[in-house]
Amino acid sequence: MTSMTHDAPEITGGVDTHGLTHHAAVIDSIGRHLADREFPATIRGYRDLLDWMRGHGTLTVVGVEGTGAYGAELARVLTAAGVAVIDIDRPDRKTRRMKGKSDPIDAYAAATSVLSGRATGTPKSRDGVVEAVRVLRVARRSAVKARTQAMNQIRGLLVSAPAMLREQVAGLQRAALIQTLARLRPGDDLSRPLAATRAALRRLARRHQAMDEEIAELDAELAPLTRQAAPALLELYGVGPETAGQLLASAGDNPERMRSEAAFAHLAGVAPIPASSGRTHRHRLNRGGDRAANNALHTIVLVRMRYDERTRAYVERRTKEGLSKKDIMRCLKRFVAREVYRALTSTPTKRIGQTDLAPAA
Repeated sequence: MTSMTHDAPEITGGVDTHGLTHHAAVIDSIGRHLADREFPATIRGYRDLLDWMRGHGTLTVVGVEGTGAYGAELARVLTAAGVAVIDIDRPDRKTRRMKGKSDPIDAYAAATSVLSGRATGTPKSRDGVVEAVRVLRVARRSAVKARTQAMNQIRGLLVSAPAMLREQVAGLQRAALIQTLARLRPGDDLSRPLAATRAALRRLARRHQAMDEEIAELDAELAPLTRQAAPALLELYGVGPETAGQLLASAGDNPERMRSEAAFAHLAGVAPIPASSGRTHRHRLNRGGDRAANNALHTIVLVRMRYDERTRAYVERRTKEGLSKKDIMRCLKRFVAREVYRALTSTPTKRIGQTDLAPAA
């Protein structure tokens, strides 16, 4: 590895990542372009990229575009080598129309955005149990979608199926319907519509059963991992394994990268957005942020609004004050985000009284 003297100039790196190659660039402390070069997206390529950057001076920080995709492994390698990594968003369309688009341009833009202070986001480390939860949830989510699709197709086929077949399964609940269809015997002559329909329904029912088994296996694998990652999160009212897993995946293995609970609220899209004009002073829902995390918070709020007495009392009080249901849910989601942040960052959670719900507004 290249060694630098103590008086070497400080440099900032930028990397435009792709599936097979990464394009790196370095600039000095006042933003002058020093050099750029392309490297293969391999372990050896990552090490060569780091050595090449350090060969131009004292490497202080590297901006990497796409640390959650093509740049994930590069970010891990740089972090392990003691280099600070900043997550870079792709340039907006206006900038690309003005300055053009190429790998060197994007790499220099990544370095410049870090040096100027426009980019400050710390990437997810993706090296712990939360990353394990995330990847298993990807498989579970696709299995749930496949099961739902199979059920929708079964119901669609039954609508136009011969009356003899429809009457055979009429009125059955989902579990009984799937078991009955999985035992159908279509026969050998599939040229007849009735036999072909039976064959199609049997295949779809067995696919549904297979997805049921796969989801159950994944749930059994995810439950201990989720509890290991954030036991305090599962103790919150209305938080189950599914919502906890999504919130963990959104926060990452290093939730301390979020500087405050307000930052987490912005990440989850529940930070209130001012919508005031003239003598009207109000806030509206935030439609940005991680929508999957927002959906998890929404689910928690719905559970609390139905079963939690203090939440129901809060809803009643705010309704009397003239707030709409949408605005009340916005306040509650912001409050739940505060509790979730404390649980994710292992901040001791005290018992929060009913009157403490007011700051969520």
